[in-house]
Amino acid sequence: MAKRTIVALPGDGIGKAVLDETIRVLDAAGFDAEYVEADIGWEFWKSEGNPLPDRTIELLKKHKIGLFGAITSKPKDEAFEELAPELKEKGLVYSSPIVGLRQLFGLDICMRPCHTYKGNPLNFIRRGVGDAIEEPLVDVVIFRQNTEGLYGGVEWTNPPTQVYDALMTHPKFKKNFGSTPKEEISISTRIFTKKATERILRAAFEHAKNYGYKSVTVCEKPNVIRETSGMMYKRALEMQKNEYPDIQLWNTNIDAQMMWLTKNPEDYGVIVAGNMFGDIVSDGFAGLIGGLGFACSAQFNPETGVGVFEPTHGSAPKYADYETSIVNPIAMVESACMMLDFIKENEMAAKIRKAVAEVVSEGKVRTYDMMKMRGQADVVEKGAASTQQMADAIIAKL
Repeated sequence: MAKRTIVALPGDGIGKAVLDETIRVLDAAGFDAEYVEADIGWEFWKSEGNPLPDRTIELLKKHKIGLFGAITSKPKDEAFEELAPELKEKGLVYSSPIVGLRQLFGLDICMRPCHTYKGNPLNFIRRGVGDAIEEPLVDVVIFRQNTEGLYGGVEWTNPPTQVYDALMTHPKFKKNFGSTPKEEISISTRIFTKKATERILRAAFEHAKNYGYKSVTVCEKPNVIRETSGMMYKRALEMQKNEYPDIQLWNTNIDAQMMWLTKNPEDYGVIVAGNMFGDIVSDGFAGLIGGLGFACSAQFNPETGVGVFEPTHGSAPKYADYETSIVNPIAMVESACMMLDFIKENEMAAKIRKAVAEVVSEGKVRTYDMMKMRGQADVVEKGAASTQQMADAIIAKL
């Protein structure tokens, strides 16, 4: 009997291709697991009106660990149009299944490492003194609060009267929007709670302490979003002073951070942010290490032991129908390594990361993105590695 059962969530588009190849890598590394495939994604929204069926939720409740490929999400009206005709009269509204998983299982800690691979032709470079070409080492880990903020889902178009009346008690709302007809107003909330904010801050500080990072940077906008961003920074100040005095606390605004990350990315260690800003800054740093083909993530609840591990790229439907899959599977492989770390299979994770690093450094096998090609169906004929060939190269190093 396999040592562990993993819930495999291929999702949409290229999700199945990168997940299948990653499972081959895990098998080659000696990971003793059984994989049970679970239904999630756009096809289940269209056919059942639910992109996250109850049967999938039950599998994750039972087995706790999920490997997730990719998801397709579309705006409200487009999603409605793609529903099966018999479902359109049921008042169904699409919501992202991965956001649903985060909230249902309390996966409030999202961790997104961005590390430079030596020899990656997509690494960020800059001009130094005397026009010298510099390639700074990027070694950043972003901690993103995963269940609150702008992704909390508390929003309205033409808000209910009691909501509108409550907002009218705020002098700025009354002054700036009081003359706007209620039916012309759309509202999205940004809610931070003290408990969740402290959890993500503590996760960031603990990671910095355990892995030798010198700083934790709160990347928010407390000079404008004073209550929510302000609470995060205030709690960070208290936590650093009382519990982590040996770790420097830095404070950056999200807009300035996006400039500085291409100016001095090597200066940053651990970054912590709310949901939206964490999403933005993690994609920004991912661009410095080769793009979304190298961007992995973990989202987990340390109290329950439930974790879902996924690349941060989307489902890329335009590539999904190619006869030969061309997408880079490294982000998915790295996400699987994060899963291994989470379940204390650290040596196996290190072994796989070493194999990936060797393939990238050697430079003989490169997917189309690493060869700076456009993602066309014929890139393999032109010398790029397919998804399977990249996995084969990693397996060969193992």
